[in-house]
Amino acid sequence: MYTEDDLLPLSGLQHLLFCERQWGLIHLEQVWEENRQTAEGRVLHEKAHRGGVENRPGVRISRGLRIHSFRHGLSGEADVVEFRPTQDGVTLPDEDGLWQPYPVEYKRGKPKQDSCDEVQLCAQALCLEEMFGTRLSAGALYYGQPRRRIKVLFAPQLRERTELLAARMHALYRMGRTPLASYQAKCDSCSLVHRCVPKLFSKPGSVRCYLDRALDTE
Repeated sequence: MYTEDDLLPLSGLQHLLFCERQWGLIHLEQVWEENRQTAEGRVLHEKAHRGGVENRPGVRISRGLRIHSFRHGLSGEADVVEFRPTQDGVTLPDEDGLWQPYPVEYKRGKPKQDSCDEVQLCAQALCLEEMFGTRLSAGALYYGQPRRRIKVLFAPQLRERTELLAARMHALYRMGRTPLASYQAKCDSCSLVHRCVPKLFSKPGSVRCYLDRALDTE
């Protein structure tokens, strides 16, 4: 079990799964630069978090809900958590009956080739399960393209991967060192590519050559 001071942003799991060096630059060195994609994503999340709590027929909608897990050392803010009436769920203040949490995460673009979005949603589910003392079977990802929800089942394999990534993130945080660069094609789409310069620093001896050239010009 982690303490409140130990909690790390669950959004970091996405960065970690995409690239451990990207995670280190953002969460250890506090380096961040926006491109069009990250700016659009930020605006979408800000819109999703507005409105607080809303009651609709058959569903209670909570936006921007603060969530945490002391077991996995995570904290964050869920875009939307829908509470649906059920026969086996949790109680809510000022509401009759039992309710089942159903997290919904909003994404600006299309479904990704990797599972980083599913991992982030599963991390939210782990937090909600711990907070409410229940078990979640599924949630949803809403993509701006094609403007529809995709249901995500919290299967054992996804849960295990999410838990392992959370443990890995805490291990890297304790070490306090940003992982070395390793260039891949996906680096070109990263907003930090010009700060990371993976093509330069992933080549053997490139760092020494870079420093030698820099010193020669002084």
